[in-house]
Amino acid sequence: MSFGSAATAPPHEAPARPAPPHGGLLASTAVLVAAGLVMVWSATAPLALEALVPPHFARHLAGVACGIAIAALCMALPLSVWRHLALPAWAISVALLATTLLVGTRVNGAQRWLSLPGLGPVLQPVELAKWATLLATAAALSRPEAALAGRRRRRLPVSGSVLGLVAVPAALVFVQPDTKGAALLLVLVALQLFVAGTPLRAFAVPAALAALALAVAVAVRPYVMDRIVAFLDPWANAQDEGFQLVQSFVAFGRGGLLGVGLGNGRQKLFYLPEAHTDFVLSVIGEELGLVGVALVLGAFAAFVVAGVRVTARARTRFAFLLAFGMTALVAVPAAINAGVVMGLVPPTGLTLPFVSYGRSSLLVCFAAVGILLGISRREGAPPGEPARVATGRGRRR
Repeated sequence: MSFGSAATAPPHEAPARPAPPHGGLLASTAVLVAAGLVMVWSATAPLALEALVPPHFARHLAGVACGIAIAALCMALPLSVWRHLALPAWAISVALLATTLLVGTRVNGAQRWLSLPGLGPVLQPVELAKWATLLATAAALSRPEAALAGRRRRRLPVSGSVLGLVAVPAALVFVQPDTKGAALLLVLVALQLFVAGTPLRAFAVPAALAALALAVAVAVRPYVMDRIVAFLDPWANAQDEGFQLVQSFVAFGRGGLLGVGLGNGRQKLFYLPEAHTDFVLSVIGEELGLVGVALVLGAFAAFVVAGVRVTARARTRFAFLLAFGMTALVAVPAAINAGVVMGLVPPTGLTLPFVSYGRSSLLVCFAAVGILLGISRREGAPPGEPARVATGRGRRR
């Protein structure tokens, strides 16, 4: 499988000088990172006892520093390098997932982490797998035969290889077990396939297989059904499966418009499990109120708008699909996390990108931002000039 072929989009001369980094991406990311630093401190300070600096905050700050370096490196690499790195990166992520099944560390009933002696769990390979799979599928879908099929609105001839690229890591994640991680990976690739021009009828068989896998998960993993039941009626299960969601509602209710004040929240004091990770938005709602929640969600909305603009202005098909994939990698988990803490979707255990404590997710999100910034600097069409990328949807201009 070779991803080194040139895309079929018309050739364009790259600008003599790269454009400045995209202001919207930088500003929205900076707001989210700052919010994450403040809220990780607030949520974990009560757990630090006599420590001057909460250990979770120190690790999160170190992750932000590493993430900035990763984003700078990703921004500096041209797209030709990313195209050639796509398959090796995917293979490495699959190898790490397989290694996790063999020698991984079990946390909360699932074997999802790789550990280092003396450091404990340091890497959650599923986060890298999502990023690497989107990179590989963007490269596969930008091969000449894929672009031609997309323009003709037929089933893509590389659909088999793309399904293989997503099926292997999704299966490895599913058996960890990590049902939500596998489902998210499938959703991200499905979105990328859709914007690449895959007709809806081509999703019928994969969707049926995914539904069958979910049914199997419900049958063999009781906690999956427990989460669904808790979502449907959390108050009836307030002391059991619905405990997290009920405590999240209490946090939002206490916060009101302006919140109870930064650091003054009570729900993080062992009432709200995983307050610094999965339910950090609930802590924001309690301490900073609706204003704080609106600020964070507004920053995510600004990020999505900036990512869509970078995607729409991409000069090549590979840049188009990669920019869309990196935007979705941040936007989709953010939307799901917000829906979970507000009781709009069943609990999934996904973190809030940039804001939640979690180094694997944080570093991968920084890598996605770096790639988006690189595309905006080198591959964007000049203002007023539409990008000529064959996406398979609509007529080519």
